[in-house]
Amino acid sequence: MAILSEEMSAGTARLRVDVVGSEVPEHVLDNMDFLNYRLAAVQLEPEVTLGEPDIVWDRDAAHKSVAWDGRTLRFEGDWAEGPIQKAIVTVLALRMEAEGLHPFHSAAVRYKGKTVLFLGGESNHGKSMAQIEACRRGGELVSTETTVIDESGIVVMGSKTVFIKSRAKGTERADKAAPDRGVEIFFGEMPTWEDYDEPSNVDVVIVPAIDGNFDPSTVEMGDFEKQFQAFHSLQNYFLTNELLAPDWPMPLTDTLELRKARADYVERFCNRPFFFIRASTPQVLMDEADKVI
Repeated sequence: MAILSEEMSAGTARLRVDVVGSEVPEHVLDNMDFLNYRLAAVQLEPEVTLGEPDIVWDRDAAHKSVAWDGRTLRFEGDWAEGPIQKAIVTVLALRMEAEGLHPFHSAAVRYKGKTVLFLGGESNHGKSMAQIEACRRGGELVSTETTVIDESGIVVMGSKTVFIKSRAKGTERADKAAPDRGVEIFFGEMPTWEDYDEPSNVDVVIVPAIDGNFDPSTVEMGDFEKQFQAFHSLQNYFLTNELLAPDWPMPLTDTLELRKARADYVERFCNRPFFFIRASTPQVLMDEADKVI
């Protein structure tokens, strides 16, 4: 029986994965692109320091299964890499929360001397296009898919890949449009920009809604709306509504205690201005945003 143990980190959070079987791969994952897209800055550590695994995968088990015991996620059987990737995201996001690091499904830019967060929220209708247009207007890139924000509302790290262009086996999605198609439609070609990597307070939050049928509209959001959309962006990482494979839902790793702590954090985070902006294009959306930033 062979054992592969690898440790991954995101900021101060750590996660250990053990793969056991008659044969084990050289690494748990072929590459780290998806993890960095989803959790901003995931590193493969050179040494294992954690005393016990967070995820265990027994590749030789006769039957496929996945289970969560409140501490460890256990896979058995013949699983593709995609579901393992997704599970690592979820468990590492839990470990990040325990360190006071909150991944938001969002993009962010440093624009006109402020850090502006484009929140995916419930619908995820335009955060990437808004980020690209803000950078085209001179903004610096803070994050693309995920912005990691600490307990005090400071951005500490962010993903830098605008689109994930290939999906691992087990995560294929025919419903996702070609990632560069929106760029081609709205911009012709991808603009270039500089990165902004310094820690910064989130000054303004925008929940975008881009649709060619929308007239421009900007509304400052109330307390419940702010918290509702922010909570959706945090919950995005826990896969409570996803299948890992046909007939296999993601185990429920969340608890009422964790959800309440997350809601309390959201209430504190939402003390800053939030705006819901509808627009037909990213250009019109940023024209509206310029009025409130």
